[in-house]
Amino acid sequence: MFPLIPLVKALHVLYATIFFGAGLMSAFWKFRGDQSGDPRVILWAQKQVVLADWIFTVPSGIISPLTGAYLVYAYTMPWTTPWVLGSIGGYLGAMVLWLPAAWIQIELRKIAQQCLTDGSPLPPRFHSLNRIWLALGVPAFGVSVFIIYAMVVKPALWG
Repeated sequence: MFPLIPLVKALHVLYATIFFGAGLMSAFWKFRGDQSGDPRVILWAQKQVVLADWIFTVPSGIISPLTGAYLVYAYTMPWTTPWVLGSIGGYLGAMVLWLPAAWIQIELRKIAQQCLTDGSPLPPRFHSLNRIWLALGVPAFGVSVFIIYAMVVKPALWG
């Protein structure tokens, strides 16, 4: 009845992995750029983080829930299954955290560009936004870990 299940399941796992990996690598490169203290490096890193979001995070953030919904439907699983609800809630929570963090990344890129253009140091607003980005990013990343865990251990975790 659903001949695409193996392909969709593979895509679901692949895009969930990309979503998780993109977040991890974005944080790594952002931290490395910030540690340099060099506005040119900080700007380069910010540009790469924003680009990576558009190339990896946005598509995977769209494809993962679509493939997940297909699988729930194809397996005729109730949407009220605890691990399904937990995964959906986790995904929505990650998006609530990630969307403002993505906006902040764009703002940080603009600020770094302006400082490089003006030859001025990074202003307090840059550092303030960086702290907010971290406060949003750490729990969003934790939720992503939880979602992958829930996908793998679903019945054992939820009964």
